[in-house]
Formats: sequence, structure tokens, C-alpha cells
Amino acid sequence: MNRAAAMAFVVLASVSCSGQDPVASSERSPSATPTTASASPTPATPTAPPEFQAKVSRVARDQLPYSWRPGCPVGYQNLRLITLSYWGFDDKPHTGELVVRNTVTDDIVTVFEKLYDWRWPIRRMELIDVYKGDDFDSIEADNTSAFNCRRATGSGNWSNHAYGQAIDINPRENPYVTASGGTAHRNARKYTKRPMKGKGVINPGDKVVRAFQQVGWQWGGYWTGTKDYQHFSKGGG
Repeated sequence: MNRAAAMAFVVLASVSCSGQDPVASSERSPSATPTTASASPTPATPTAPPEFQAKVSRVARDQLPYSWRPGCPVGYQNLRLITLSYWGFDDKPHTGELVVRNTVTDDIVTVFEKLYDWRWPIRRMELIDVYKGDDFDSIEADNTSAFNCRRATGSGNWSNHAYGQAIDINPRENPYVTASGGTAHRNARKYTKRPMKGKGVINPGDKVVRAFQQVGWQWGGYWTGTKDYQHFSKGGG
């Protein structure tokens, strides 16, 4: 046996005699399974408030049980009910009702659409018949209203409200103030000065006044002596 063959035989015999099987590596290969990240919840999209809506309809006699009567300067056939959107003091949209003369419905819809888009707040908007035609009670409730067949305050003449061509807005925040600075409504006394800041308050030259001016309505806050901050009318008075 030559030297090379002898060496090979010794090596083979050594392996065979050890009696041990080959040992597998204890290391594990990295897992091939990808880690799935948990999906984040999609944030809820805020619901936009409904768009402004206004519906003009004819008025039936029985819809005005207290605010109209025979002898009023305008017949109920010439009045219209406007059911429209307004933005409340609670920062939510609401639906209210106003009765006005048929010749001024476009003016009212135009202005109140702007107020709604501005989110300008109105306390409530109900027909004055809810208060049995009582202007004092409607004002106490801070109710925005329009038509009411009544005389002008402190006068024997018909008010523009009796013609369906006037509206009172947030009367608590915008009271009727005498030349001496007084008001008949205790809950409105802190609102007798102008200009002043406040929710639903109307001030000289503000956007509410300008919106009415653009459709030919005048503001009672510009009267000499007595001020009627709640009052807007077609042609004044």
C-alpha cells in the first residue's frame, strides 16, 4: 500500500469509529412570513349641515287665527308663508316660519339665505299666532316674527307689520329702546346700548344691516330718538 492510500484509510477509519452522526445547526432561519401592520381606523368625516332651503306657499285663513282679522290693511290672500332654514343659538340648523306680503318674499329669502350661510344665530322663528298675536309675549320669548295686524308702538297708525312688510329679529338682543334709554322688557335691558358685542346682536353698519339695505329695507336702529334694533321694514316705518 503506498503512502497516500494509507493516509486515506486512516482518515476513513477515524470517522467511522467515532460512532457520531453529523450534528445539524441549532440556528433557525429567519421566518419568511411578513408582519402585517394593524390598519388604523379611518377618521369619520364631519357631516356638513344641510343647505339653506325656503318654501313659499299661500296662507289659509285658519293659519292666522290671531294675527289677521277683517279690516286689516292687507288681505290674507296677499300674504305668503315662508318655511325656511335658520341657524340657531345652539349652533345647529333649524326650520322656522314667517308670514310676509307676497311682494317681499324674494327679499326675505335672499337675506335669510345669507344669514344662514354666515351661521348668524337666531333664537327662534315662529308665527306670532303661537303667542295669540301678542307682540309682548313674542318678544319675551325672543321670537323672530313678521306679519301681525297691529298698530305701530305708541301710535294709532298701522305698523308695517300689519302690511306684511316688516320683521323683528332676536328682539331680546335687539330691543325697542325709548329716547330716554329704557325698554319694556326686563330681559333685554343689558342690550340697550350700541354698538355692543353679543350673539345675535345687530349693530350699525354690520353685515345684517347691509344685507337688508341691499334689498331696499331700512333698519329701526337708525331712527332718531327711539331706536328699534330688532326692526327691519320695506321702505321704513
